[in-house]
Amino acid sequence: MQHPDQKYINALLENDVVILEELYRKFSEKIKWMIIRNNGAETDAADIFQDALLSIYNKAKTGNFTLTCPLEAFLYLVCKNKWLNTLNKRKTQKVTITDTEGFNYIGEDNFKLAEECVLQQERNNLLTEKLAEMGGSCKKILRLSWSGIAMDEVARQLNVTYAYARKKKSECMARLIALVKQSPRFNSLKW
Repeated sequence: MQHPDQKYINALLENDVVILEELYRKFSEKIKWMIIRNNGAETDAADIFQDALLSIYNKAKTGNFTLTCPLEAFLYLVCKNKWLNTLNKRKTQKVTITDTEGFNYIGEDNFKLAEECVLQQERNNLLTEKLAEMGGSCKKILRLSWSGIAMDEVARQLNVTYAYARKKKSECMARLIALVKQSPRFNSLKW
């Protein structure tokens, strides 16, 4: 279910200056605080915040991204991961992020929801990638069946029998599952 904070994602896509100013006002200081407390400077915080918004914008631009958790928690997770990667690359400063101090009011459930949201997005990306590797007939039957159309209607649209459509869908699903499981990213997605 789409979260009301989707308005911020839409503002990024539509370059809605009023909502974008609100987004910066509400969230940039919190990200700055987190980065400064963890061996960063204000410029680092500004770069990470901007990079996170750009990443979210690029995901949303594909049309496959719907925010299902509070933006604050999601944005914090994205920024935290980007900052940890930056510190890791620098290898000169110790990572000190141990918890979400200062973000306690967001709530544990929202962080869990944000983490699940990121994980689900990565799962969807892997599925989309592996689906693209499949043949045209498999792509078509899977997309039609996933769109909510009944299998008898799918069979009619493909001009095949109901039994063949079900069998073909089952074979295609088995192939897609095998492709997903062969991916090196599969285990990290906790499926």
